Parts: sequence; C-alpha cells; structure tokens
Amino acid sequence: MASGPRFSQPPVSPPTPPTITLPGFACTDSGGGKAGVTANVTDVRVGQQTDYDRFVLQFDSPVPTYTAKRQASPTFAMSPSGSPITLSGTYGVLVTVHVAAEIASYNGSTDMSHGEFRIIKEARLTQDFEGYVSWALGLDHAACMRTFTLTGPSRLIVDFTTA
Repeated sequence: MASGPRFSQPPVSPPTPPTITLPGFACTDSGGGKAGVTANVTDVRVGQQTDYDRFVLQFDSPVPTYTAKRQASPTFAMSPSGSPITLSGTYGVLVTVHVAAEIASYNGSTDMSHGEFRIIKEARLTQDFEGYVSWALGLDHAACMRTFTLTGPSRLIVDFTTA
C-alpha cells in the first residue's frame, strides 16, 4: 500500500501580548487625552497595587482632553455651586475631563472612601456640568503621579506611587 507524501506543520507559537511601557512617576501636574472628542464616563474605579494606588475613569469612546492638578490640601469646590468640600487626607489632586458627561452613563458611587489605601483616601465627583467632569482625590500625603490612557475599553489612569 503506497502512502502519499507527509507534511509536517511548523510549530505554532502562542501570540505574544503587546508590551506596555508605562510613563514614569512625576511630581508635577499632567494632562493629555484627545482634543475634539466627546465621551461619556461609564465606570469609575479605585484600586491598590503593590507599588501604587490607582484611580481609573472609563469612557465609551476615546479619552477626551484631561488634566490632573495637584494641590496642597484636600479641599475642593463643588460645581456649579462653588461650595467647598474637604475630603479625607492631607493633600489633593483634581482630575478634570473636557468634553465629557457622566450623569446619564454612570450610575455607580460618586463618593468612594478608601481609608485602608496608602495614598488615595477618598475620591468624589465634584463636577458634571457643561461638558466638564471633575473628580477630586483626597490623598494621605503629597505623592508623585503618572497619568496615561489605555484602549479596549478607553480609560484614563492616574497612579500615585507609594515609594
């Protein structure tokens, strides 16, 4: 009985996940995002990792223009009233996104306390008005931060180093 030629398949290697190079931590204000886009906030999370605490805003389209501004106290103004609020901690960062909305697309907590975290003690929505969404972060102490965006889903990440 004659047999036909035999072909062996080349070995198959599993796909390699993309390598993400994170920016370094800096002790300055930061900003970024995509100008000219509008997005809705769909989720807000705060988490703790080994070397940093993380604040995440998730969007339904690319991350719009944003700023993360440091301040020497955890006292912020509620918008549009201007009434002052003081969050847990001794230091603060205000994360503002323009052009964004949250009221119709996010129904989770708008005041998250995390007394057990090393850096982020509280996160609170302070503005969702006329295309601006702002979250105030009360921090345990002044900490260097890094901001960056990810896709799939679109997210704005703000990390605070515990070093």
